[in-house]
Amino acid sequence: MRILVVGPSPTRSKGGMATVIEEIEKDKTLNSKFNIDIYESYIDGNKLKVLFFSLFSFIRFYFTKRNYDIYHIHAASYGSTFRKGLYVHAAKKWGKKVILHIHGAEYMLFYEKSNQKDKIVSILKEADEVIALSAEWKKKFDETFGLKNCVVLENGIDTERLKPAITSVKDHPHTFVSLGRLGERKGTYDLIKAIERVKGQIPDIKCYLAGDGDIDRCKQIVEEKNLKSNIFIVGWADFDKKLELLKKSSVLVLPSYNEGLPMAILEGMACGKAIISTTVGAIPEVVKEENGILIEPGDTEKLSEALITYCMNQETVEKIGKNNIALIHTKYSMDAMHQEIAQYYIDVMQEKRV
Repeated sequence: MRILVVGPSPTRSKGGMATVIEEIEKDKTLNSKFNIDIYESYIDGNKLKVLFFSLFSFIRFYFTKRNYDIYHIHAASYGSTFRKGLYVHAAKKWGKKVILHIHGAEYMLFYEKSNQKDKIVSILKEADEVIALSAEWKKKFDETFGLKNCVVLENGIDTERLKPAITSVKDHPHTFVSLGRLGERKGTYDLIKAIERVKGQIPDIKCYLAGDGDIDRCKQIVEEKNLKSNIFIVGWADFDKKLELLKKSSVLVLPSYNEGLPMAILEGMACGKAIISTTVGAIPEVVKEENGILIEPGDTEKLSEALITYCMNQETVEKIGKNNIALIHTKYSMDAMHQEIAQYYIDVMQEKRV
């Protein structure tokens, strides 16, 4: 069975979609069962670079990539959905099977704001199968778009690669890390505000902020608030840098306003970190009381309290970290994810619904 995985370049773009595609490309078991090729439809860059690459990528796809059984197409919200809609339509025109894998924390917001709602629904319904990242997202997709072809595939984590970042809390008390694009959506400014508040009670609190986005603005705010000895703006972190930051932290913080199922949270849990996050997207499906603390988005007072709680209760943080390692190994391993993908490939060829 020949499968073409279409999405952002694993080497020339950043983010969760690229990570998932990279793991599919590397997995020996999955590739031993199917003949899988990766097709890059997007790379990071300025608007002109992205436009030209996307255009020529689709033209090349249309004329040279017709000889596959299944097209596993990864899409996010906004322009990504409409670009990938071209791929979906082309593959269906050729009489092929299409799995449309939806990422993107703001998908419902994108749909609500769009003046092309019918087109979005048409793209989703044209696929043979739509993958949602959680049961909650599947429910929203079914209800909002009237889908009959939606299944759930939760993100998986390569636990072996993350093992070196499992450390004891006593080695780095009062140290937090936040992984994700810096800016309002990920709650970066709320986190800075909360740390400013906590600093009076816990002067040695430290937090690493790793991600692209509003780097200069964050640096300016940190300097203005005299937090340079507490908050460290790292910028974009590749895997090795991410591992280094997780290794010297005890808690992962992600106070987001919108999310699907963040890879950062799963990676933090796999490394034995307690979690502080928000009640959005699929996060409450993963982070229960024994895994971390969840607050409402924008509640900087509760965020401050959560930071203090974990600074003052290192034994609790250690215990939660062990719970999180066990949970990831049981439910969110890369092996489990790839087994589900393999079954979906088989099911869609046999026209089954999961």
